[in-house]
Amino acid sequence: MAQTRVTQFFGQRKRAAEGPLEGKIRPETRRHKLERTPERPTDIGTGTPPSPGGERRRRSRPDIHRPDRSAKKRLRLPESVSPCAKPEMTVCVTPPPLGKKMKDLVNVSLSPNNLLKSERPLVTDVKIPSQENLVELKSRLQKIQEISQKLKLPAAPAEEKVSVTDLKAKLRRVQDLEYKIREKRAAEKTATPAPVEEAANQSEKAPAYQRFHTLAQDVPPGLSLPFRYKVLAEMFRSMDTIVGMLFNRSETITFSKVKQGVQDMMRKQFEERNVGQIKTVYPTAYRFRQEKNIPTFKNGAKKTDYQLTVEPVIPDDDKLEGRPQLMATRLLERRRVFHRRLTHIVKQHHQAFLATLSPPLVVPDNQLTRWHPRFNVDEVPDVVPAELPQPPQVDKMSTAQEVLNKARGMMTPKMEKALANLALKSEESPSKQTPPPPEEPKAAPATSGALKGVSQSLLERIRAKEAQKLQAVMTRKPQQEERLLMISRLPELARILRNVFVAEKKPALTVEVVCSKVVSSYRSSMSPGEMEKHLSLMVELLPDWLSIHPIRKDTYYKLNKTMDLNVILERLSKKLKEEESQ
Repeated sequence: MAQTRVTQFFGQRKRAAEGPLEGKIRPETRRHKLERTPERPTDIGTGTPPSPGGERRRRSRPDIHRPDRSAKKRLRLPESVSPCAKPEMTVCVTPPPLGKKMKDLVNVSLSPNNLLKSERPLVTDVKIPSQENLVELKSRLQKIQEISQKLKLPAAPAEEKVSVTDLKAKLRRVQDLEYKIREKRAAEKTATPAPVEEAANQSEKAPAYQRFHTLAQDVPPGLSLPFRYKVLAEMFRSMDTIVGMLFNRSETITFSKVKQGVQDMMRKQFEERNVGQIKTVYPTAYRFRQEKNIPTFKNGAKKTDYQLTVEPVIPDDDKLEGRPQLMATRLLERRRVFHRRLTHIVKQHHQAFLATLSPPLVVPDNQLTRWHPRFNVDEVPDVVPAELPQPPQVDKMSTAQEVLNKARGMMTPKMEKALANLALKSEESPSKQTPPPPEEPKAAPATSGALKGVSQSLLERIRAKEAQKLQAVMTRKPQQEERLLMISRLPELARILRNVFVAEKKPALTVEVVCSKVVSSYRSSMSPGEMEKHLSLMVELLPDWLSIHPIRKDTYYKLNKTMDLNVILERLSKKLKEEESQ
């Protein structure tokens, strides 16, 4: 007979009323066991041996209502301190043994004295305001109410009543003053001529990206154009492209079509004034006419209105399939011509600037390679636009005399008399436009106070020498400029080259070795090919100090170490001055 386990008595000692549970199994437990293992019948409380088939049979246990295992982990305390006060609980679960600290904490927190203390408000923290503070607060509140009432009240009426006659008199004065102001403004407008207004508009300060455009260009110095001229050249290129496309399609070229195309290409405003500037620079590029009866597809544009038409002027040789065409080569040629003409305009302003210098300089246009250092290119005035064909004027009556002559006999005598008086007044006060005064030539700059003791002849010689040097700079070619730059680098290269030969302790070295060592010691980056060009120039200028010797398949540099390096540097600086003066 099998021995009973201790766990079978775990739930029995707290259910004394039910009696012993040995050999008794509840029907729910039996049904559950049969559903779980229908082929393995078990006997409660008996120790039957396993079946001869070798299968193990699990020993069944009575279905005992065990308490929730989470009760061991959680401590649920109702309002009353006793844990077994609920009547619906049939089984009283004993909590696991707690530590002494935990029990003390629970007892202290649930004691009635502590609960009463937590429910009481903290009276000591509230400060009772004194009587003086209450008086001060009441006075402030009264002041705030008085100010708010003053703001809400309407403005007090004037003590004296204003009569209607006084108001009418003031109104007349205001009208008279307004009339005088209008007359004064009209007189100022008629007295100021149109050219002076244009000059005032042009004299306004341009933005910095236009005033210092040439200084910000990352190009070698030369005959650079002002910013406005470059924009005009770009406008001509865009206009020529649009005109060429429309002309090759045998389409009537109107200004509205060209304007829209150029604005789409450049993202800038294109007006008739720009077309006039293009005509001023390159008058033989286009043929302009005013024509009507041109089909338009715009809202508000009538077919009978006159429109400005553009036609490119091209030679008869440019033909394709028997009809003239504007080829790409012709477009490039026209672009170059336009750029040359813009440069010629700037050269004219440059010549006027050179004439104002002291002493004046005269540089031929074909020898000019760069502008004078003090010539501000971006301050060159804009191109004056040429006149474009205008639509024919319809007879319009602009004066009272013309209206009187036209409508004589059709109006009342009173109306004729009024028009006659108006015509006489307009004839008596004609608007006369005075031409702008001619610009006076700039006087030569006077000598400063620091040069009072210096003789005038010496100053003239110095100025003549400076003018000669500037003229040489303006007429210098790009090849000469590159040669001068290479000569200016030679003194430092001479020092490095001598140190290389002294360190190697050899009378001659190959070209590859010398170039690589000098390049690694030079302060700026330079390729071995460029370094070889500099050393060849040094051989040309100093043949007695550095020589080159081709031997078999290699080429060698030979240096004369007995010569003083200071003498070599003086010779190079003297050669540089000679080259600059030429």
